[in-house]
Amino acid sequence: MSLNNQVIDRPISLDLPSVEANLTYLIPTAEKPVNYTYEPPAGIPRTNATYQTYKLPIYNARSISENISLDREGFAFTGHNTNVRNFYDEDEVRRVYYPEAEQLLKEVTGGTKVVIFDHTLRNAGQSKPGENNIKEPAKRVHNDFTAKSGYTRARLELAARGIDDIDALLKQRFAIINVWRAITQPIQESPLALCDAQSIAPTDLVAGDLVYRDRVGETYGVTYNSQHKWFYFPQMHRDEALFIKCFDSAEDGYARFAAHTAFEDPTSPANAPPRESIELRTLVFYPA
Repeated sequence: MSLNNQVIDRPISLDLPSVEANLTYLIPTAEKPVNYTYEPPAGIPRTNATYQTYKLPIYNARSISENISLDREGFAFTGHNTNVRNFYDEDEVRRVYYPEAEQLLKEVTGGTKVVIFDHTLRNAGQSKPGENNIKEPAKRVHNDFTAKSGYTRARLELAARGIDDIDALLKQRFAIINVWRAITQPIQESPLALCDAQSIAPTDLVAGDLVYRDRVGETYGVTYNSQHKWFYFPQMHRDEALFIKCFDSAEDGYARFAAHTAFEDPTSPANAPPRESIELRTLVFYPA
């Protein structure tokens, strides 16, 4: 199973069902955007960034999922059964889900080495900042890594695991790919929208600092471009997986950055339960 099809320049047909929804984009300014992951010291704003919403069509990609690839559109989708019983059990996620995802990524990408370095649970009903690690869905158009921080984070994670020959590894092609999944019932509220990487201009991506207590990361905010093409996979359930390429070291035509965001689905029932999802962040190394 490979969702890493040969890169070819061809547009996706937009003759698909769609919803219209508000997507929140970064407003460009002269100042570098800064976002704190915690409550900053008194007098410092949580963020200096400002945003604007645009009402845009988001196309249902289920019927074309087999024609979408990580290397062309920057995202991909597949059915995949998991043996995890409780995704809120940290030990079970690491013991059962990490090995499942590692094998799945090798099959999907053709990668020879996979390092899973992080995971995030999202549930607005259970999120308690400062008390637990469960987060709310992220409702701003963004990409998790930049051309700079992809290398920085890879080096940091490889070093933390005592892996040898880091320099040699980082000279070969590698990608940072998120594996995203519903963890309970089918998702109705705050589904994930993905932007076709072919429709994103380099100038749409704005590097910003993401400030943690112990380090500073860098992510891309995204400014509005009428050429952006948005897709989603409605009603995702726990035996489906979505792959999001957040960084690719290759600069020769492969999709490198896949902008994405949660959004308010206008067809979602008013009493829909909060979205419950998990995303893994992974390093995938391709054959030399």
